[in-house]
Amino acid sequence: MSTNLYDQAYVLEKAVRRSTEFSHLKQMFEAVANDPAARDLFDEFRNVQLQLQHKQMEGLHITDDEVMKAQEIANRVQQHHKVAKLMDAEQRMSMIIAELNKIILKPLDDLYGPSFG
Repeated sequence: MSTNLYDQAYVLEKAVRRSTEFSHLKQMFEAVANDPAARDLFDEFRNVQLQLQHKQMEGLHITDDEVMKAQEIANRVQQHHKVAKLMDAEQRMSMIIAELNKIILKPLDDLYGPSFG
């Protein structure tokens, strides 16, 4: 009997949507989305993150001013209760996805050995 990996992936996707962690992330996201000051701060933080990632991917130098701006925004994010809770929930969800990825890649790791991972 052949296993359809895509069907299994959709089962996993539904499980993620039903998970406590995703539900919590969604609640935290909605709390930020419904608070204009929190939403503006979150958007500013994400935009700075994306700009820095884009520069890194293109091999461009990130200036000290850009680093200082990113740190200043990160400090403001940590001080804003709603945005900080959203960031914590995002981090937890990211850790779960990384763990799921390790499980999914286990057959390849077993095949290629420790040097693969």
